[in-house]
Amino acid sequence: MPNIPTELARLKKEQLYRRRRVIDSATGIHASIDGQQMLSFCSNDYLGLAQHPDIIKAMQQGAQRWGAGSGASHLVSGHSSAHHALEEELADFLGRERVLLFSTGYMANLGVIAALCGRGDGVFEDRLNHASLLDGALLSQARLQRYPHNDTAALDNKLSQSTAPNQLIVTDGVFSMDGDIAPLPDLAATANKHNAWLMMDDAHGLGVLGKQGRGTLNHFNLGNADCPILMGTLGKAFGTFGAFIAGNEDLIEYLIQKARTYIYTTALPPAVAEATRASLKRVQHDEWRRERLHSLIRQFRQGAEQLGLDLMDTNTPIQPLLIGDSAQAMAMSQALQNRGILISAIRPPTVPDGTARLRISFSAEHTELHVRQLLDALETLA
Repeated sequence: MPNIPTELARLKKEQLYRRRRVIDSATGIHASIDGQQMLSFCSNDYLGLAQHPDIIKAMQQGAQRWGAGSGASHLVSGHSSAHHALEEELADFLGRERVLLFSTGYMANLGVIAALCGRGDGVFEDRLNHASLLDGALLSQARLQRYPHNDTAALDNKLSQSTAPNQLIVTDGVFSMDGDIAPLPDLAATANKHNAWLMMDDAHGLGVLGKQGRGTLNHFNLGNADCPILMGTLGKAFGTFGAFIAGNEDLIEYLIQKARTYIYTTALPPAVAEATRASLKRVQHDEWRRERLHSLIRQFRQGAEQLGLDLMDTNTPIQPLLIGDSAQAMAMSQALQNRGILISAIRPPTVPDGTARLRISFSAEHTELHVRQLLDALETLA
């Protein structure tokens, strides 16, 4: 057992202590904290759908029909026709044979990796993968090998030396803290060369990238065979909650039998599924949201370049401003908050030592004026 008071004191001393903010307003680009109204650049609600009236109405009507909860796991009595319809509509949207809903992205990643891999197998993951992907490999008891970020040559070398009978390559599509995109064409070619499976977590690409928001695979014009296992979340660009695995018929049936995080947990409330069905329509048809989002990103990057800010190389809604020192990142986040702008400081262990940053994220609900306000505040601090 750790010495808990000592460990808490160490975290505070090293500027790594985490504190929750209590928000008094609905999800969106504006936040109310302790009576202070703030402009937020913290949310993953990339398309601004969390407050869309059609989606709220669908959830309300879903609650009136189905109640507040699902009452059981999918395999007992919790799998409603609302869940089933959402799975079928997501499968059609992504061009996959089947989709399986999970309660969260974390549970989806734990469930699929642990179901597919075991002792003696090899799991190969990008060093900057999300914690849930790394934890999924550890839970599986397979041998986890991490390759340098987006380094397919290093991955190829590790696969060449591996004697594991089954090999699974796992990557984020859009990396949540750096905002850059995985080199999926190279990863798919490497997987094919070594007869390995490729799994992608597209939590931050789905809805934002590709035709009609179909995600990172579509962005690269890759097909299902290039990446047989696709994970997507519904609490970011979709504006609701939950996650799913998409794949072929056999994969989904296997996960229904073997994925413990699917079998042994209560299903999402059907009202959430109904809301997500409404959200899927907006994701597909509201192309203007993606166009506005990418226009705002271009505006911000151009302004940041003129100010000489140290942005990381990404054109996604995740725009990290590299600071380095954790204490300085915390100080800048607080200084922005004092100016009415909410941006979180991201520190180790979420990111590597020496790479603390401000994680700036954009929404289609932001305006050009909001971007100018942000740039003006950053210029003042710089």
